[in-house]
Amino acid sequence: MNPNLDRLHPYPFEKLARLKAGITVPDHLRPISLGIGEPKHPSPDFVKQIIANNLDKLANYPTTRGTDELREAISRWATRRFNLAPGSLSPARHIVPVNGTREAIFSLVQAVVDASKPATVISPNPFYQVYEGAAFLAGATPVYLPCDGSNGFIPDFDSVPEPVWQDCQVLFLCSPGNPSGAVIPRETLANVIALADKYDFIVASDECYSELYPDEANPPEGLLQTCAAIGRDDYARCVVFHSLSKRSNLPGLRSGFVAGDARILEGYLKYRTYHGCAMPAHNQLASIAAWNDEDHVRENRAAYRAKFEAVVPILREVMDVDFPDAGFYLWPVTPMDDETFARELSSQQNVHVLPGRYLSRTADGHNPGENRVRMALVAPLEECVEAARRIAEFVKANKT
Repeated sequence: MNPNLDRLHPYPFEKLARLKAGITVPDHLRPISLGIGEPKHPSPDFVKQIIANNLDKLANYPTTRGTDELREAISRWATRRFNLAPGSLSPARHIVPVNGTREAIFSLVQAVVDASKPATVISPNPFYQVYEGAAFLAGATPVYLPCDGSNGFIPDFDSVPEPVWQDCQVLFLCSPGNPSGAVIPRETLANVIALADKYDFIVASDECYSELYPDEANPPEGLLQTCAAIGRDDYARCVVFHSLSKRSNLPGLRSGFVAGDARILEGYLKYRTYHGCAMPAHNQLASIAAWNDEDHVRENRAAYRAKFEAVVPILREVMDVDFPDAGFYLWPVTPMDDETFARELSSQQNVHVLPGRYLSRTADGHNPGENRVRMALVAPLEECVEAARRIAEFVKANKT
């Protein structure tokens, strides 16, 4: 077996299952899960119909690079959304469709890391655990940059020592952030691009929450948008990941894309031809329709906006919690140890959240996830409100 498998940490939800093993939940209260970031809003009917109408495509092998029509739809969407120069995001050279961003994040690291020399993969902390696992299995060493209230939940890139940058091969960004929802501003993104030029590493921006934001007139900036703003139309050293999972409530479709530097994507596509990960043809057709439609995405944002507006005031009565810049998570401070909070909340109120320390690592004696929990407002509005009321009751009953 690959010895790097032994370096992998259990996934957060495995840790959560162990934490709650043996507890008894109150039978009179229906379970409400805020722990897993799985969208629960209905998938668009028109997408489901396209899949149903094209099941005969199961008889065909799909191509790894995807159809021209899919890559063109993605290019049009990204060009509109991120104010790119017309024609600068070539469907043929700058876009690779993928089976969801999880698979793409992992496989890109395997394709680009050169483990024959010192290799680090830098990520925010807390983080999506695939960043770390991808680094381990590529033979690289993860480096964790703390994101907490002191820095607005965005890494302080200026404080990173030069030797760390010298060994960096991939820097992961997550904007809007998981779990904080923090959006990295243009000035910071431009600074990161300058660092990538100086030290020759790839900036990999995970933007799968980019379409969930509260202000219709102020969508989050993306890395390619910053590239365009500074005149970097070749997107050198920059790649972004986008997905239909959160944007369109289609996590089971496993559809997304990687876009950016054509030189990087040329080698990545070569890797993928061996990787065996072509998107099924009927999923490609459904994806084209989803990327071409914004009405269902606006409705999706409105539903999340209503939940935040209803839930945050209830929780603020008992917890330190803020509206996120974007995304569908809350990242409140807990009045007790985060594991104790999660376990006892399950036991007493049958409401389930994720301890913050399961999403982060201790580095330099500090774990920025401790004494926080992640709450995913993915349940229906009435369930989210009921969960907030139960959480408030739990906190009041357990004050010390």
